[in-house]
Amino acid sequence: MDKLIRDFLRMESASGILLVLAAAIAMLVANSPLNEFYQGFLHSYLLGMSLSHWINDGLMAIFFLLIGLEVKRELLEGALKSKETAMFPAIAAVGGMLVPALIYVMFNIDNESALAGWAIPAATDIAFALGIMALLGNRVPASLKVFLLALAIIDDLGAVVIIAFFYTADLSTLALTAGFISTAVLFWLNAKKVTKLSPYLIVGAILWFAVLKSGVHATLAGVVIGFAIPLKGEKDGHSPLKHLEHLLHPYVSFGVLPLFALANAGISLEAVSIEGLTSMVPMGIALGLLVGKPVGIMLFCWASLKLKLTELPVGIRMRHIFAVSVLCGIGFTMSIFISSLAFEYEAESLDTYARLGILMGSTISAILGYILLRMSLPKEQAAQ
Repeated sequence: MDKLIRDFLRMESASGILLVLAAAIAMLVANSPLNEFYQGFLHSYLLGMSLSHWINDGLMAIFFLLIGLEVKRELLEGALKSKETAMFPAIAAVGGMLVPALIYVMFNIDNESALAGWAIPAATDIAFALGIMALLGNRVPASLKVFLLALAIIDDLGAVVIIAFFYTADLSTLALTAGFISTAVLFWLNAKKVTKLSPYLIVGAILWFAVLKSGVHATLAGVVIGFAIPLKGEKDGHSPLKHLEHLLHPYVSFGVLPLFALANAGISLEAVSIEGLTSMVPMGIALGLLVGKPVGIMLFCWASLKLKLTELPVGIRMRHIFAVSVLCGIGFTMSIFISSLAFEYEAESLDTYARLGILMGSTISAILGYILLRMSLPKEQAAQ
């Protein structure tokens, strides 16, 4: 049994599979006699905040810290280092965010409350998308993996910017000032070439608390901390950024994200009707993810190639890009997160139907994306 568990955790697709299981368990529990206990547990308080609040604002800050670390590493020495390698996925990401948002707005233009959720279908779930791709193993060319990773990272960075500008509550000047001071200290530590992680994490904890109290969403503190961690250390070959990234990755993949799914995917279907399920909010989200993502990505990729702004990565054809664009319709984690912010103060039914739309669009995108990717790739193992 121990060997089976170890082998599972080594799988590239393991985190994606675990997310699916966590979401399925949450749905089953929410629609069983255990729902009252489930809801009561999530809304029980610890140190002044509910457990769901701790998960969404606390643990998810660690997820965003990992995103910050990944983006910085990719910008400095990875897939986003040069203009040539970054332009193609960057343009694809813009299309993949813009068109789904426009589709959602078209569906909900007459509903002012629902319009708050315009950014929900704009997000891509990195763990899920890469997990699905990993199911095909070595058949997937390395350049296609890099393209998906870069696109998803830029997509997540775009989601962070959207959250910062569009999903903030009333701002506290005092808390914001404390946050700016903490941010300045973090980058001062970086400028002074401090390579020990403990000072960054201590100041980062202060920054997280200040942002939490400021009205700006607390998870954004994680991205700032990630960008402040130095890539290179004093010793040859030592990288504080890579060390922290390596340390956090299993905890985020196998702890934070499954817990988030358990806390947020549990949707009771008791009051859900067919009429509500086919209403503008869930349909706008589902079609935004399922149709908007591939249309936006393919349209912007095609335009960039025609205008000679970019070139296709080596060994990649447009049929591969199309399969990946469908896979990018898996919004799950980030989409649910944005939904919780968009409809935090609105009727609970909007958030419920939004999450159902996310689950519908993400599930179909995952299945269809896998089939298309499987059909478009050679049956033989690609040389890596």
